[in-house]
Amino acid sequence: MTPSSPGVSARMSRQASKDTAVELAVRRLLHAAGLRYRVEYPVPGLPRRRIDVAFPRAKVAVLIDGCFWHGCPQHATRPKANAEWWRTKLERNMARDRETTERLLAAGWTVLRFWEHEAPEGVAVQVAAAVQRRRPERTRGKNK
Repeated sequence: MTPSSPGVSARMSRQASKDTAVELAVRRLLHAAGLRYRVEYPVPGLPRRRIDVAFPRAKVAVLIDGCFWHGCPQHATRPKANAEWWRTKLERNMARDRETTERLLAAGWTVLRFWEHEAPEGVAVQVAAAVQRRRPERTRGKNK
Protein backbone atom coordinates (compact mmCIF):
# COMPACT_ATOMS: atom_id res chain seq x y z
CA MET A 1 0.00 0.00 0.00
CA THR A 2 1.08 3.56 -0.58
CA PRO A 3 0.09 6.98 0.75
CA SER A 4 -2.96 8.56 -0.88
CA SER A 5 -0.97 11.00 -3.00
CA PRO A 6 2.58 12.22 -3.63
CA GLY A 7 1.64 15.52 -1.95
CA VAL A 8 0.53 13.78 1.24
CA SER A 9 3.65 11.64 1.20
CA ALA A 10 5.90 14.68 0.78
CA ARG A 11 4.10 16.63 3.53
CA MET A 12 4.29 13.75 6.01
CA SER A 13 7.96 13.10 5.28
CA ARG A 14 8.73 16.69 6.29
CA GLN A 15 7.29 16.16 9.77
CA ALA A 16 10.06 16.40 12.36
CA SER A 17 10.95 13.04 13.85
CA LYS A 18 13.59 14.42 16.19
CA ASP A 19 14.42 17.77 17.76
CA THR A 20 10.75 18.72 17.92
CA ALA A 21 9.80 21.89 19.79
CA VAL A 22 8.66 19.85 22.79
CA GLU A 23 11.86 17.79 22.88
CA LEU A 24 13.98 20.93 22.68
CA ALA A 25 12.00 22.59 25.48
CA VAL A 26 12.35 19.56 27.74
CA ARG A 27 16.07 19.26 27.00
CA ARG A 28 16.63 22.95 27.78
CA LEU A 29 14.90 22.53 31.14
CA LEU A 30 16.87 19.39 31.98
CA HIS A 31 20.14 21.06 31.04
CA ALA A 32 19.26 24.14 33.11
CA ALA A 33 18.64 21.79 36.06
CA GLY A 34 22.19 20.51 35.72
CA LEU A 35 21.32 17.18 34.13
CA ARG A 36 23.45 15.88 31.30
CA TYR A 37 22.04 13.42 28.83
CA ARG A 38 22.46 11.84 25.42
CA VAL A 39 20.19 12.63 22.48
CA GLU A 40 19.01 10.05 19.92
CA TYR A 41 20.66 7.26 21.91
CA PRO A 42 20.44 3.81 20.27
CA VAL A 43 18.07 1.29 21.82
CA PRO A 44 20.25 -1.69 22.76
CA GLY A 45 19.61 -4.62 20.44
CA LEU A 46 17.08 -2.81 18.23
CA PRO A 47 18.66 -1.30 15.14
CA ARG A 48 17.21 1.95 13.80
CA ARG A 49 15.45 2.74 17.09
CA ARG A 50 16.46 5.66 19.24
CA ILE A 51 15.75 7.05 22.69
CA ASP A 52 14.87 10.75 22.47
CA VAL A 53 16.68 11.67 25.69
CA ALA A 54 18.79 9.06 27.47
CA PHE A 55 20.63 8.94 30.76
CA PRO A 56 22.75 5.83 30.09
CA ARG A 57 24.47 5.60 33.50
CA ALA A 58 21.17 5.87 35.35
CA LYS A 59 19.45 3.80 32.63
CA VAL A 60 16.56 6.24 32.18
CA ALA A 61 14.98 6.48 28.73
CA VAL A 62 12.74 9.43 27.86
CA LEU A 63 10.50 9.12 24.81
CA ILE A 64 8.28 11.99 23.69
CA ASP A 65 5.63 10.71 21.33
CA GLY A 66 3.69 12.73 18.78
CA CYS A 67 -0.07 12.45 19.24
CA PHE A 68 -0.82 11.61 15.60
CA TRP A 69 2.02 9.19 14.94
CA HIS A 70 1.79 7.24 18.20
CA GLY A 71 -1.97 7.10 18.84
CA CYS A 72 -2.59 9.51 21.71
CA PRO A 73 -5.91 8.55 23.33
CA GLN A 74 -6.86 12.25 23.61
CA HIS A 75 -5.68 13.72 20.31
CA ALA A 76 -5.07 10.97 17.76
CA THR A 77 -6.94 11.37 14.50
CA ARG A 78 -7.53 8.85 11.76
CA PRO A 79 -7.23 10.13 8.21
CA LYS A 80 -10.24 9.39 6.00
CA ALA A 81 -8.29 9.28 2.75
CA ASN A 82 -6.52 5.95 2.32
CA ALA A 83 -7.83 4.94 5.76
CA GLU A 84 -6.65 1.33 5.66
CA TRP A 85 -3.08 2.30 4.80
CA TRP A 86 -2.98 4.81 7.67
CA ARG A 87 -4.60 2.41 10.13
CA THR A 88 -1.93 -0.20 9.35
CA LYS A 89 0.88 2.36 9.52
CA LEU A 90 -0.21 3.83 12.88
CA GLU A 91 -0.87 0.42 14.44
CA ARG A 92 2.63 -0.64 13.40
CA ASN A 93 4.03 2.48 15.09
CA MET A 94 2.22 1.65 18.33
CA ALA A 95 3.37 -1.98 18.22
CA ARG A 96 6.96 -0.79 17.71
CA ASP A 97 6.58 1.54 20.71
CA ARG A 98 5.43 -1.36 22.89
CA GLU A 99 8.31 -3.55 21.70
CA THR A 100 10.84 -0.77 22.37
CA THR A 101 9.48 -0.23 25.88
CA GLU A 102 9.52 -3.97 26.62
CA ARG A 103 13.12 -4.32 25.37
CA LEU A 104 14.33 -1.39 27.47
CA LEU A 105 12.53 -2.63 30.60
CA ALA A 106 14.02 -6.10 30.12
CA ALA A 107 17.47 -4.48 29.92
CA GLY A 108 16.92 -2.74 33.26
CA TRP A 109 16.00 0.73 32.01
CA THR A 110 13.33 2.99 33.47
CA VAL A 111 11.16 4.06 30.53
CA LEU A 112 9.32 7.37 30.66
CA ARG A 113 6.91 8.05 27.80
CA PHE A 114 5.24 11.40 27.36
CA TRP A 115 2.85 12.88 24.79
CA GLU A 116 3.81 15.94 22.80
CA HIS A 117 0.93 17.89 24.37
CA GLU A 118 2.27 17.51 27.91
CA ALA A 119 3.80 20.61 29.50
CA PRO A 120 7.61 20.51 29.19
CA GLU A 121 7.98 21.76 32.77
CA GLY A 122 6.01 18.81 34.15
CA VAL A 123 7.91 16.37 31.94
CA ALA A 124 11.26 17.77 33.09
CA VAL A 125 10.28 17.47 36.78
CA GLN A 126 9.30 13.80 36.33
CA VAL A 127 12.45 13.02 34.37
CA ALA A 128 14.71 14.71 36.94
CA ALA A 129 13.05 12.76 39.76
CA ALA A 130 13.51 9.45 37.92
CA VAL A 131 17.16 10.17 37.15
CA GLN A 132 17.80 11.12 40.78
CA ARG A 133 16.23 7.84 41.98
CA ARG A 134 18.28 5.77 39.52
CA ARG A 135 21.59 7.57 39.81
CA PRO A 136 24.31 5.30 41.17
CA GLU A 137 25.51 6.26 44.62
CA ARG A 138 28.97 7.73 44.55
CA THR A 139 31.32 6.07 47.00
CA ARG A 140 34.49 7.87 46.00
CA GLY A 141 36.27 9.39 48.97
CA LYS A 142 34.06 7.69 51.54
CA ASN A 143 35.27 5.24 54.13
CA LYS A 144 33.76 1.82 53.72
